[in-house]
Formats: sequence, structure tokens, C-alpha cells
Amino acid sequence: MATFDFIIVGSGPAGSALGAQLANSIAKPQVLLLEAGTSKEDRNLRVDGQRWTTFQNESMNWGYKTTPQKDCNDREIDYSRGHCMGGSSAINFGVYSVGARDDYDEWARIAGDDDFSWENIQRRLKSLETFHGELPEGMDKKYANPNLEDHGNKGPLHVGFAREWERDFPKMLDIFEQAGFPLNPDHNSGDPIGMSVLINSAYNGLRSTAEDLLVGKEKKNLTIITNAPVQRVILEGKKAVGVESNGKKYFAAKEVILSAGSLNDPRILMHSGIGPAAQLQKHNIEVIHDVPSVGQGLRDHCFVPMVNTRTDTSTDRKAFYGSQEAMDAAQEQWQKDGTGPWAKFACELGIGWFKLTEKLRTWPEFLALPEDEQRYLLQGTVPHYEMITHFPVHWFIPDFPSDALNYHCFLVFLFNAQTRGQFLAHPFDRRLAIEALRDSFRVVKHEAYTKDNVADLAMPQGESDEELLGYWRENISSSWHMTGTVKMGKRGDSDAVVDPDFKVIGIENLRIADMGVVPVLVNAHVQAVAYVTGATCAEKLQRDYELNQKVQGRSAL
Repeated sequence: MATFDFIIVGSGPAGSALGAQLANSIAKPQVLLLEAGTSKEDRNLRVDGQRWTTFQNESMNWGYKTTPQKDCNDREIDYSRGHCMGGSSAINFGVYSVGARDDYDEWARIAGDDDFSWENIQRRLKSLETFHGELPEGMDKKYANPNLEDHGNKGPLHVGFAREWERDFPKMLDIFEQAGFPLNPDHNSGDPIGMSVLINSAYNGLRSTAEDLLVGKEKKNLTIITNAPVQRVILEGKKAVGVESNGKKYFAAKEVILSAGSLNDPRILMHSGIGPAAQLQKHNIEVIHDVPSVGQGLRDHCFVPMVNTRTDTSTDRKAFYGSQEAMDAAQEQWQKDGTGPWAKFACELGIGWFKLTEKLRTWPEFLALPEDEQRYLLQGTVPHYEMITHFPVHWFIPDFPSDALNYHCFLVFLFNAQTRGQFLAHPFDRRLAIEALRDSFRVVKHEAYTKDNVADLAMPQGESDEELLGYWRENISSSWHMTGTVKMGKRGDSDAVVDPDFKVIGIENLRIADMGVVPVLVNAHVQAVAYVTGATCAEKLQRDYELNQKVQGRSAL
């Protein structure tokens, strides 16, 4: 038997941020971090331009799928989750966006705790990152011009802009501007509204992952064990005292913190006897604590692609992706110094968040929402949909024609979905999906864009409500932004699993810190939200246990 002060389950962004910060406390508590997968130290798994295919490595992916989705033509949808050190940050698509300041102020309102307000969240975000804001030589700052006061420069996560951009990239941003979408010089300022240059979780061609918070900074008081999936929390009555993994028991003198993610947290809780009583009894699991909301409330972002083949002179993608020799040579160059086409193609995207406020106010589907939700959706920095440019869709379409590699792909994302546990099941989501596609046509069908089109590879066949919604049903994908399955709320809230201090309500010495607790579907690609969730929980633990206090010349612990 081994005993530690704190046990953390999961090394994704939240767990790694939490573990690193706790271990760095003045008191130097003994921290155990358990990861179900292995450590993937191969640098080739971090090629920036290949970040789109890492999830296909089966050893790094839990391989989850949804159940057949009734409102999506009964399709099962990929629900990939990272199964290695770094969690899903090791297999995600490298978008580093923090969301809207109003998202966090809404979180603070729901939780009744100012620790989640934008001012406090931004402070923690800055402590996590080292931001690289350099643009390629000669590039106009109208495209990207961040205020460095909104960014950190000493954190372990290296984020920023790609050092080289595809030839047609600035032109695409110009088309958005011509179509009436304002340019936003920094989507991570707290106000994402407008068209921006993507801030990547990568630098100099090398992607960052949560493992960067831990590896190379080994501490005697931080123990990391891989290949250690946790089956259950060990309880004495209603007090957590440890966890069990592969038949081994690890004990916590102070607390256990689950950071296993929105899908795995409920599984561990329910196998521990914490969850909906009827469901536990169905599987002959002893009910220790009946919590009907465990595993409920799942929310997510989803998207559809629109793809056009383009003239040979409008993009350079075919010359690269269509030549194995060119890709092999690029791999050698990347291995040498992190430069070249694998640090260029699909490494810089256009990303924009847009509002439909005037239309929104007239929809019956909007007016039927609760007043708090209506108020939130009308806040100034809260977008209603998102668009991405330059997505490398040929890796995702089976039998993509080699003669079509000169293409452009837009993605349109549905934000603030009201559905829980499914896709497109709520009337508001269906209306927003239709109107988001319709509004995106301002760019997709703008003459400055269409003049270089050759053919449609994936596009809605028409513009009626039925045709647009049908396109969503047939082509929808998850963004893997699973949120809210062990939701945070005030004590007494019927749907709350944890309180504002991340404590599981009704169980002592057990907390949860990851996207599962976040009560807002933050308007972002949520890895940054997961990092800051872990950092926020760490602050609360440091405060509760006085881990950064000195008493008579020594630490409090």
C-alpha cells in the first residue's frame, strides 16, 4: 500500500495543470498522478501539420462512439478521447482558444463564486502560457495584432501563430472582411467576435500537450504512474480514502481528485457506488450515494464541412499532399529543425466567431428558452456560431480523390447547443444550425471566393430550411468538447454533482476537476478551459490546506 497527500486521476490538461501546481506548492505535498494510458515520448507524434491524424493512433485513443443519434439519421458519431500522457491534448487538433469573457462571468453566476469570473480566469490562463505572437515577415497586422497584456510569457504551454502561412490564407481573411465579417486581431482577448488568425497550441512546428507541464520538471514529491486505469474510488462510508487501479490500492491522506474527463468521471463514480440509484442497481452495484445527475447533462459542440475544389493557381495543397516524395522530404526537414511544409500546411487556420443577434431575437425557439439562457446568449462577447478555414478534410473523407487535392474546406460549428446527451434534439439547436449555415453563405457564396471554384465536393444542395437541416443530419461531427456530465452548481441545485470548490456533494475528500464540472458550454475549443479548470481547483486546494503558507520558517504542511 502506498499513501500520498493527494491522488489525481488523469493526466489531461486539467489533471496535469492540477498536479503540477500542487507539486509546486511551498509545502511540497506528496502528489500521485495516475494515467490510464502510456507516455508517448516520440517527437514525431507532435508534428504540427500532422496533428489532424494523431487521433487515428489506436493506442492513444479510447475509441469511444456515440449511440445512434436519432436526429442525425441514426449515425454513430466518433467520440475520441486521449488515452496517453497528456490526455486529449495529445490527439486534439491544436486549437488554443479561451472563449468569451461572458462565458466565465456566467460560470461565476451559476456557481455563486467569483473565482470563475473572467478577471480571475484570465490571470490563471496567462500563468499557463508562453505566447509567441510573431507573424510571418511582411504580413499585415490587421490580421493579427494581440495586446501582449492579455497573454502570458512564462508558462509551460507554448502557443502562438504558425511561422509560415499557406499562400491563399491572407486572401481568405480578406474575403471574410469583404463579406461583412469584421477582423478580430486576437480571439483570446476575452472577446472572440470576428474573424481571426488561429492561436495554436504549437510553436516552431512542434505541438504542445499537457505533458509539457510535467515532463522535464520531475519533482521528488510528484509520482506519475502510467498504464494505471482507475476502476473505482475507495470509500469508507461516505469518505474517499483512495483509489483502486488494476487491483492495486493507493491511499490519499487528504483528497482524491478525478480529472479523468467528462466521459470517464461518471464511470468511475458509478463503479464506486456514486450515481443514479436505479442505474447502479440494474448492474448490481451497491448504492453508496444516490446522485441522479451523475452522467447526465452532456453538452458538446458539433460541425459540418463545406468543401470546394479550386483552380490550380489558387492553392498549393495538391503539389504537397499529392506527392509522397514531397511529404517525405518535408518530414526530414521537420525532424532537422521544425521548419518546412509540415510546419506550414494546415498549421494556420482562419477562425471566427459570429453573432446572429437580430435574427435570434425573433425566433420562437429562442423565445421559448429560459430567461437566464436568453440573457446569456445576448451578451456582447457570446457568439452563436463559428467558422474555420483551411481544414485538411482530405484526411477525413474516405477515398478522397487525388485529383481534388487543390481544395478549400470551411467548417461551420454550432455553438451554445441546448441539447443534453444527444445532437440536434432541441428545437433551438435545429434553428441555429440552419441559420448558421445560411449566414456562412455570405462568404462561401461570395464572388471573391467562388470565382476560383472548380466543383463542389461537399455542399448543401439548396438553401431551404429542410435542405440545410438535412445537410447537418447527414454530415455532423462532434468537436470532442464534451462538457457538464458532473456539473458544478450551488449546494442545493438539483443538477449539481460538485459544489463551487469542486467537492463532490455528499462525499468527503473527493473532488472533480475537468470539463465534466464546467456548467457553461464555453464558446471555445475547450483544451484551454480544461487547463484553467485544473489550475483553479489547484488554487482552491492550496488555499484550503494552506499549501503556500509559511509557519515559523517552514511550510504549513
